[in-house]
Amino acid sequence: MNILYTAHAASSGGRTGEAKSDDGRLSVKLDTVKEFGGAGGDGTNPEQLFAAGYSACFHSALKFVAGQKKVKVPAESAVTAHVGIGQNPKGKGFALDVALEVSLPGLDKAEAEALVAEAHEVCPYSNATRGNVNVTLNIV
Repeated sequence: MNILYTAHAASSGGRTGEAKSDDGRLSVKLDTVKEFGGAGGDGTNPEQLFAAGYSACFHSALKFVAGQKKVKVPAESAVTAHVGIGQNPKGKGFALDVALEVSLPGLDKAEAEALVAEAHEVCPYSNATRGNVNVTLNIV
């Protein structure tokens, strides 16, 4: 693979610590949610960071495939990622479950479904999770 860009970030303290990118553009406090026995402080968590990254990446993939088909993506379009974490049903540890809600107001449902399906084939997050993480696509 010809790498076009590499992101670098480091964390300390695990789920109750901090994470920073090497260029200083990202610097977040991390807190463990109450559901995992944490204090549920004002910091973010890995699942929120994953949801933000996946939703942004999927939205860009959607715009990319729409552009190839000469379809205008509505300015009000949005992608919301719901990332759940729980016991791994296949064995030890934990697993993720993702639901992507895609809003494409004004587009025909069949056209929206086709764009979302193709974006799911193009998006790097979708490609990384395919076969390992349950990902549900919903057009809202």
